Formats: sequence, C-alpha cells, structure tokens
Amino acid sequence: MDGEFGENIEIKRRGSKQKTKSSISLTFDQAIDMGEYRPEFLSTFPKWSTFTKNVKWHYIRQALKNRRRFLELNYAETFNIIDFSKKPRLQSVLDNIQKELKKIQKDEVDLRVEYT
Repeated sequence: MDGEFGENIEIKRRGSKQKTKSSISLTFDQAIDMGEYRPEFLSTFPKWSTFTKNVKWHYIRQALKNRRRFLELNYAETFNIIDFSKKPRLQSVLDNIQKELKKIQKDEVDLRVEYT
C-alpha cells in the first residue's frame, strides 16, 4: 500500500509473520487518528465487524474530521511558505489539496447516506 507521500507502507496484521524493512503496525485507533475513513480499509481491523452502523458512522465521522483538519493545515502551511509567489510548483500542491478536500466532502455525503 502506498502512503500519502508515496512511501511504501505495509500493514502488519495479527498472526502475520511477514516482516519487511518498511512494515509498520497500525492500530484501529491510530488509523482513525490519522484520518483513514474508508470502510474498505477499516474493515481490515477485526473489531470493525463488531460495531453497529451507528458506531461505524461515529468512527468514520471522526476520521473525516481528522483528515480534513490535516489537509487544511497542510494547505495553510503550503500557502504561507516564504516567497510562495516565486515557487509556481507549489500551486499544484494547493490544487491537489483542494481536490482531496472536495473528494472528502463527496465521500462524507455518500457515507452519511450509507451509515445513517
């Protein structure tokens, strides 16, 4: 699995003996804290299947909120880089962040319909 910044990340599952140099262990709560809101990914954690729709929606909303906060912070940090106007390549970063924010907004509506 590729991370947000292109790094290769492998999620170590319980009972898995596969170890690689770049493997990490990620808990469910860490995934939520990092803004991972996609049910397909969250369903890889055993506890996800024990939750009711209401509890799943609560976790998805929290992850969406975390992801949005991260993207908005990243946007502000990028925009406030010294001599931003002299670095045209940074505009593509802002454009990508805006695309991701729009995608999150659409996903939130779709997930709200599915889980409420």
